[in-house]
Amino acid sequence: MRLTNYSDYALRSLIYLAVRPDPSLLANISDIADSYSISKSHLTKIIHQLGQLGYIESVRGKNGGIRLARTPKDINLGVLIKQIEPDFNLVECFAVPASHKDSEQGAHQTDLPVTFIEEEKNKSLGCVVSPACQLKSVFFEALTAFITVLERYTLADIINNEDELATLLLR
Repeated sequence: MRLTNYSDYALRSLIYLAVRPDPSLLANISDIADSYSISKSHLTKIIHQLGQLGYIESVRGKNGGIRLARTPKDINLGVLIKQIEPDFNLVECFAVPASHKDSEQGAHQTDLPVTFIEEEKNKSLGCVVSPACQLKSVFFEALTAFITVLERYTLADIINNEDELATLLLR
């Protein structure tokens, strides 16, 4: 399992905002991008989505900026990743063909953004062995375990070395 840079940068942005000495003060995207040496334009899209999801508050205007909209203990990592990761299609049989998006989802479906392709015997939509394959269940179990571990942690858990992080980020 590998998360996208998008998710990585979203987590980094939240860490940056969480370790600021005064969380009520506003930061800006340039500060975050400079701290991590990442693209400001890419980060802008991420910050926008985090704002739409209620993780970040944006203040417009000359003295505007961003800050956390929730306390770090109220930001669950697993929930966040499920909201921002574009898909969890580890294998092609997890993909959702356009003709199947409205169909009943598989029995293993949880709140993960994954749908098993419904395939008839002898009429495979992807891999030739998909209709009889047991591997997709193994991958789904592994993915579920991955998300379950993330759901045990909050932003507060990963910034418990706040002073050390602040020294590295807020130069």
